[in-house]
Amino acid sequence: MFDEDGSLDPLLKFLLYAVIALAVGKMLWEWLTEDVGQWIIGDLWGLIADHPWWTGLIVAGGLPVLLLLVRILSFLFGANTYADADDMFVAPSGDAIEADVLTFKMKQLSSMSATGFEQACTDLLARDGFRRPRRVGGAGDLGVDITARDDEDRLLIAQCKQYQSTVGSGHLQKFNGTARPHHGADLPIMIALNGFTQPAIDFAQHHQLILMGRPELKRWAHDEHLYDVLGIQGAAQ
Repeated sequence: MFDEDGSLDPLLKFLLYAVIALAVGKMLWEWLTEDVGQWIIGDLWGLIADHPWWTGLIVAGGLPVLLLLVRILSFLFGANTYADADDMFVAPSGDAIEADVLTFKMKQLSSMSATGFEQACTDLLARDGFRRPRRVGGAGDLGVDITARDDEDRLLIAQCKQYQSTVGSGHLQKFNGTARPHHGADLPIMIALNGFTQPAIDFAQHHQLILMGRPELKRWAHDEHLYDVLGIQGAAQ
């Protein structure tokens, strides 16, 4: 009934509003006319009985239309403002970010583009007080999507994976090959929207790579500081 962010499922919300609207309409109709019972029992039921196939087609066709309408409304009102991060202005120091109010719901993060997801993570770093957070991901990025520094001048290198499936160990191996040797990362972090496979987790533990799966990402997006979520000492606050 409720999604992982605690809000009512959009389809159920739409159906609830539809039931309320029908109830109000029914009361108005009964107030305006006394023939509503005859209309339902006689005319409407007679129409269904005389044209069962057409009725079935209308109902079957109406359900996909209803679901499409719900998805359109969810897209329009779901604050999917990170759909195309390449067209966004990125403040080098994060000064333009409302640092004390920025949060995301998981369904928002799931609906973003890949670059939008990277930008959202960059903005969350700015919210947490990291210095010079930048989204640098793209072709030839050598495993780097985001760079930032904390108050102790430690370099954070992050790679973001907005995959619908779990991230495997192959991606961790590539990240491990560039994060520290090539980029000099003090804190190499991989962020995965839908978590990691067990071999990937084992590889990360062996090579001291920091993983942020879906539960940790949810806490971070819901306003917990990155270091509190990951258990890292020396939060940049």
